[in-house]
Amino acid sequence: MALTPVAVEFGMGTDIRGGDHTKAAVRALRDALWQNSITFADAFGFPRESMRVHVKIGVARPENVDTTAVAAVLPYGSATVEVVEGGLDVPSEDGTRFTVIANAAATVSFDMEATG
Repeated sequence: MALTPVAVEFGMGTDIRGGDHTKAAVRALRDALWQNSITFADAFGFPRESMRVHVKIGVARPENVDTTAVAAVLPYGSATVEVVEGGLDVPSEDGTRFTVIANAAATVSFDMEATG
């Protein structure tokens, strides 16, 4: 299977007070996806489930992200989720908590050799 990327979407998400890296990552992916309507599947005659989405999340503490929760954001298609060091953890003034900022890149691909 030779996947052909057809779109890349970017987003940012935060968890202001909770310090939850998964929550920020989920919000970043939603930000990337919910601002558009990708109709490539229909345009190419493929079922929407044939979309392959590679999600790359950047957060300060990658080990704290539940990749299953991030993948569950996608309404259809199959996902691979990669979490890397990035984003920011911004400490509160008193140092007792932090705000998490996550970045997401979602690359949508299709197997162009498959029949729809």
